[in-house]
Amino acid sequence: MTTPEQAVGGVPTTPTTDTRRPAYGLGRVLILVYGILAVAATGRSTVQLLQKASEAPLAYSLSAVAAAVYLLATVALAHNGRRMRRVAWATVAFELVGVLVVGALSVLRPELFPDDTVWSRFGAGYGYVPAVLPVLGIAWLWQSGPARVAARADRA
Repeated sequence: MTTPEQAVGGVPTTPTTDTRRPAYGLGRVLILVYGILAVAATGRSTVQLLQKASEAPLAYSLSAVAAAVYLLATVALAHNGRRMRRVAWATVAFELVGVLVVGALSVLRPELFPDDTVWSRFGAGYGYVPAVLPVLGIAWLWQSGPARVAARADRA
């Protein structure tokens, strides 16, 4: 019978497959909310770009960018791999910067945004979920980091 850690030339190695569940507990709820927001932002931006793209091209394009970010974040958060965790960190950080910059600009210079985006007024049109979600995403990524999970397991 083989163990998860095999010694190759006296050096312990770890398996190449990750058998952990992709997300658990609140992580699954977070991924669900990201998925719902991805669908909502995609629908909104698609309708806006198809029906009235010339009225507010910046706002509608930003809604499409937000939709792509939410979609990518949803997929990345659902995976355990090292690369996908990096993608998750990048998308959630980009989302936080986006909601802060677009939110501030839409309040300070509303003429730039004749129509709302997902991130306008810090996500007011979506119950401020776009402003809170990246903070929760960062907290979850921090808590669920493999090194922290292993350290907690060692202490138990």
